[in-house]
Amino acid sequence: MQRITIVGSGFAALTAVRTIRKTSAETEIKLVSPKPEFVYYPGLIWVPSGIRSGEDLRIDLRSFFARMRVQHVAGEATGLSADGRRLETTAGPIENDGLIIASGGRFIKKLPGIEHAITPCAGIAAAEAIRDRVKAMDGGNIAMGFAGNPNEPSSMRGGPIFEFLFGMDSQLRKEGRRERFTLTFFSPAERPGNRLGPKAVDGILKETKRRDIRTHLGHKLKSFSATKITTEGGEIDADLIIFMPGLTGNAWFDKTGLPRSPGGLLQADAHCRVPGFERVYVAGDSGSFPGPDWMPKQAHMADLQARAAALNLLGELAGKAPSETFKVELLCIVDTNDAGMLVARNEKYNLVLPSLKAFHWLKRGFEWQYLRAYR
Repeated sequence: MQRITIVGSGFAALTAVRTIRKTSAETEIKLVSPKPEFVYYPGLIWVPSGIRSGEDLRIDLRSFFARMRVQHVAGEATGLSADGRRLETTAGPIENDGLIIASGGRFIKKLPGIEHAITPCAGIAAAEAIRDRVKAMDGGNIAMGFAGNPNEPSSMRGGPIFEFLFGMDSQLRKEGRRERFTLTFFSPAERPGNRLGPKAVDGILKETKRRDIRTHLGHKLKSFSATKITTEGGEIDADLIIFMPGLTGNAWFDKTGLPRSPGGLLQADAHCRVPGFERVYVAGDSGSFPGPDWMPKQAHMADLQARAAALNLLGELAGKAPSETFKVELLCIVDTNDAGMLVARNEKYNLVLPSLKAFHWLKRGFEWQYLRAYR
């Protein structure tokens, strides 16, 4: 019986499980993650307003693992040996015939004073902290922004910040408190969100102006404090800072000989293989993949890469050369708590549809449909 080990329990990891089990009933699957749970990160944008609670987004995977005949190993990866055939973990070494690394990325937290900022996609606790801080405020300055990895500009996740920003504006207006708050959006990029496409950036900047959200763009970030953000272009007053740093690779990659990209992610080819290592694949935020500079770091892209990785690994185990690739596709709804702007992009077109209430409900409907497989 062939043995496949998967690291992580996020979008890419779970899509890899489903793809393997759909194709092969006999393959032994071991999945390594701290807990047998999945957090639906796209829903974190709705925690501050109460549309979602943390428990709505935390999915217990034990029944899913039982259905998929997956052995969950409660632990964390710590290294790799035997040319990839042995994964070192906090629960002990795990031998494998094939490995898929889908352990996500790690936020770069090097800016002085970054402890004063909340990273909203760090998890449920971070989103709840935003909720509680805003609830306790009578008014003041809220600043939200994002930055990239200076050595790999595409390694960022800025889209959720727009959703937290517009959602916060909608929330405060609904509560009748908006006039007591100043909202500011900041980024070192002059046109933040370029991966969404030029039309989407124009629409986002137009929306910030319509909602009376200040902008501070095109200035390198220098530091944070409890009451301000300092950039090369001046200071921003902030009683609450919500900031999404760029992404880099997991710390445990440093204890392997796996090839790295300039930004610290795992190098991957068009088939999601890690070069120089037999039957070692990567999917999602852990990897750096060939493609256009606008290739997104988002759940949809992780799913596409995970499917290719799983099918190619199964093919290799059956003696076939990898042939599956993944399409590069950005698909998202920039939500505002009660409406949303639809953005779709691939190598042939870039579609942007204006904000509609229907898109908000479409996003919520997709969440329900997606999570059905894991509940």
